[in-house]
This record gives sequence, structure tokens and C-alpha cells, in this order.
Amino acid sequence: MRNRILTIAAITAAAISAPIAAQAQSDTVGVVRGGGVIVNDDVDGIAPDQRPAFREYIIREHVPEYTIPDRVVVGGVLPEAGVTYYDVPQTFGITPYRYTVVNGQTVLIDPHSRRIVQVIQ
Repeated sequence: MRNRILTIAAITAAAISAPIAAQAQSDTVGVVRGGGVIVNDDVDGIAPDQRPAFREYIIREHVPEYTIPDRVVVGGVLPEAGVTYYDVPQTFGITPYRYTVVNGQTVLIDPHSRRIVQVIQ
């Protein structure tokens, strides 16, 4: 019985710490409700060397910020109504995604599914 309790405790501790360790490794990692981790390294989003300039662009453009009750994470889906999505200028690379600012974070979304594919840090 004691071995079973220790095993359950070890599995629980690993499940809790895995998302934290994964987030430290990549910008394109998110924790989705239910504790699952999504890693998406194939995103044709904003390249790491372009992110500072892209953040400055967002500030200059005074893009409206939207607030949602959920956490902003890769894999999350934004509401169908009430959020405006903008085209990414070609100077930041050609991408099929659009961007918006949600809960203070700039995100790239798939315009067809409204799924967050990259959080620009």
C-alpha cells in the first residue's frame, strides 16, 4: 500500500513539474486546460531575431488589447466574436497567421480556427 502511495505521489510530482520545465525550453510551448503540454516547433511565425522589432511595431501601431478570462497559451482558442485579428506585415516574414494582443501578450493565431500558434515573448 505504501509503495502505491509513493508511486502516485511521484507521478503527480512529475506531471506538475513537466509543464514548467517545458516552458523554460521554448517560446512555442503552452499548457492547455487539463494539464496537457503542446510543443509546436513547426510554426512559421515570427523568427526569434525579428521579435523585438515586431513588439516595437505593435506598440507603435497602438493595437487594441483584448481581455479574456482564460490563460493565453499556445493551443488555446480565442473567442469567435469581439477580437480583431491583423495581418502580419511582410517585413516580419511571410506567414499564414494573423496577430492580436490578448491579456497583454501579442499572439499569432490561425485565422481559420482562432487557435493560438505562437506567443511573442
